[in-house]
Amino acid sequence: MEEREPGKGEPSELQNGSEPASDAATVATEEEAGVGSVVDPNQDPSSVTADQGLSTANANQDLSTVNSDQDPSTANPGLSNGEGSRTFTMRELLNELKEGEKRSVEEGSAGANRASDAAIDGSRTDAGLSYNHDTLHQQYANQHDTAMDLINNVTGVDEEGRSRQRILTFAAKRYATAIERNPGDYDAYYNWALVLQESADNVSPDSGSPSKDALLEEACKKYDEATRLCPTLHDAFYNWAIAISDRAKMRGRTKEAEELWKQATRNYEKAVQLNWNSPQALNNWGLALQELSAIVPVREKQTIVKTAISKFRAAIQLQFDFHRAIYNLGTVLYGLAEDTLRSGRPINAKETSPDELYSQSAIYIAAAHALKPNYSVYRSALRLVRSMLPLPYLKVGYLTAPPARNPIAPHTDWERSHFILNHEGLQQVSKADKLISQSPQRLQSSATMDKSLVKVDVPDIVSVSACADLTLPPGAGLCIDTVQGPVYLVADTWEALDGWLDAIRLVYTIFARGKSDVLAGVITG
Repeated sequence: MEEREPGKGEPSELQNGSEPASDAATVATEEEAGVGSVVDPNQDPSSVTADQGLSTANANQDLSTVNSDQDPSTANPGLSNGEGSRTFTMRELLNELKEGEKRSVEEGSAGANRASDAAIDGSRTDAGLSYNHDTLHQQYANQHDTAMDLINNVTGVDEEGRSRQRILTFAAKRYATAIERNPGDYDAYYNWALVLQESADNVSPDSGSPSKDALLEEACKKYDEATRLCPTLHDAFYNWAIAISDRAKMRGRTKEAEELWKQATRNYEKAVQLNWNSPQALNNWGLALQELSAIVPVREKQTIVKTAISKFRAAIQLQFDFHRAIYNLGTVLYGLAEDTLRSGRPINAKETSPDELYSQSAIYIAAAHALKPNYSVYRSALRLVRSMLPLPYLKVGYLTAPPARNPIAPHTDWERSHFILNHEGLQQVSKADKLISQSPQRLQSSATMDKSLVKVDVPDIVSVSACADLTLPPGAGLCIDTVQGPVYLVADTWEALDGWLDAIRLVYTIFARGKSDVLAGVITG
């Protein structure tokens, strides 16, 4: 399941520079890539075989509508529009629920007395006003009865679920009342959609009515109305896409599912357009594209897969330690390698070979494992792909480099040579040591003796970026800014540059998170 937006100010993923409360946390759900079957994240890694392939990492987040840890003053994930409703904490809703029941009893008694007094006095209200009010009330009642009926009929799987559903039902009534009072209250529509979506997660598997799909369909209608009233409500587009994705998953690999996945990708695109700084939205967009690629005709698949790769990569560039996007990128590259190998067609010079795709896949999976070594799914996947790494290194390949300490040397002095990357840094390999199967210790001593070789230690890295500079030789420029100054290199292609950028950034991020020893164990153990 995609990551649901918990509301403004509450990122569901750790931001750079923060550490998790416990590394023992596990991925909420792990779905088989392209298949949709669920893999138990607590499963013993030894029981996962290579035949099971790689699974896709997702985050299953609770909605903030009834988040007990949320500050009541900032609980509303939607926008405020004067008459707009607000979200409540669980404690507030419980108190409101109890007080509401008490008030309804008291008001019911008082209302009966007032009606009796009015009858005795012979007083009456204006018939025209009463008719208009009743008509308007009936209009809103008809519009929202279906949603309320669905919510009222949801029963949780246990006492906690039933208690939670009572709170959600109470919240839904509040939002329905807010909309009746102000039909333009997009906040209320958005929050009501969240309640419906949360209620869908609360449906008992044994329950025949209402169905999870019906609740999600109603949630989609509320999101549609919220975004019609407020076209810039990016959280609504994001959660709407998740609801559509959940509906698509129920339909397998059918034409209807294909249309739903396409709708989901369009909504993720809109969410990203409105809020570009959202790695979760980009990650979920990539997941939706990955699911779509398993349904569309073969001629369309590769284009969609490459688009998914770009979304995962964009998510990682926004948040370097976003391990789920890192892992998902590894799985989609693995799938692309399998498809390319299975096709049996010749690979031209501009295409990436299956072996290189497998190696790239292994880099991302190894990095995800290094960041979250306790995740059993990552450990299992790593056992499948570790042999595809250029051990004892993380990455090897060609880069064009200038003479050491002379970045502005004439282009004729730049030389295309082998580079190796491990947990300690990036290093140029001399012609004498071109056989990279030798030990890292020998390469280390070789670099120490030969000062003409380019060597970048991970602790010295300040930033890594692409560099388009006319002073560089033709190709895809790479700039590694270090405490000693910038190091300029040139990759053969822009696609190759993406691989180097990601690999160097991941190694540095793993170092910054204090997990270099885990990565060292992967590539040298």
